[in-house]
Amino acid sequence: MGSSQTFALIGGALFLSTAGQALAADIPSVPPPVVIGGAWYLRGDIGMTNQSVDSLFNVLDATTTSLVTVSKEFDSSPFVGFGIGYKYSDHVRFDVTGEYRGGANFHGLQIYNGGVAPVGGTDEYTGVKTEWTFLANAYWDLGTWRGITPFLGAGIGASYNTIGGFTDVNTPNLGVAYGATASTMNLAWALYAGLGYQVTPNLTIEAAYRYIDLGNAQSGDLIASNGVNAIYNPEEFHHLTSQDIKVGFRWAFGGSSQQSYYPPVVKY
Repeated sequence: MGSSQTFALIGGALFLSTAGQALAADIPSVPPPVVIGGAWYLRGDIGMTNQSVDSLFNVLDATTTSLVTVSKEFDSSPFVGFGIGYKYSDHVRFDVTGEYRGGANFHGLQIYNGGVAPVGGTDEYTGVKTEWTFLANAYWDLGTWRGITPFLGAGIGASYNTIGGFTDVNTPNLGVAYGATASTMNLAWALYAGLGYQVTPNLTIEAAYRYIDLGNAQSGDLIASNGVNAIYNPEEFHHLTSQDIKVGFRWAFGGSSQQSYYPPVVKY
């Protein structure tokens, strides 16, 4: 092979190498996907309530010269709830829940002077309160340590409060009045604090405390046992709240599956 042919081959190789490097520089590399993830989940909860009411009201209270509320207590009661949610990121998730709050027995006592009976009297109350409560909730997962994730949350929605079996016994005056079952819809809101533990990629167990404001409730019109009633006077429950303890689970569809996207490539 002549020297001119050798130089030609070397020049061609150098040209192809340079052209290949230039072409590679013009083709942008594809960056790795950025995880934005999230997963839908179902949830279920059971718990116990610790309920209270700020005040009681009846239009006949205005006819008394003094009125003292001795007690206004609810027994604890169970509740059960279900919901569906979405985990937006490692720290943020949302869900909507509906729950039935079982019958909480009410026990109340008021002592009054004046009024219909000039010598005064007492009102001993009994009844049962239940609720259907619906909330839209948001949670902030604070981080995970040894599989345990503390979280805070808040919710807002509505509560359908029912008072049933309401009875007012006035022992000194040998009087009894009854209120029919009545329900009212109210604004409700809640605050949460709890811990979650991821048992499997799909299943997370929760234990939480919740403060919930349920609004107001009232009985039906109180009618004396002889059927006489000169005025519409249901017993009103103002500002119902509860401090709940609950345990539950979250079941994620697809476990820890996450969505991804490829960010746009910028060519310089």
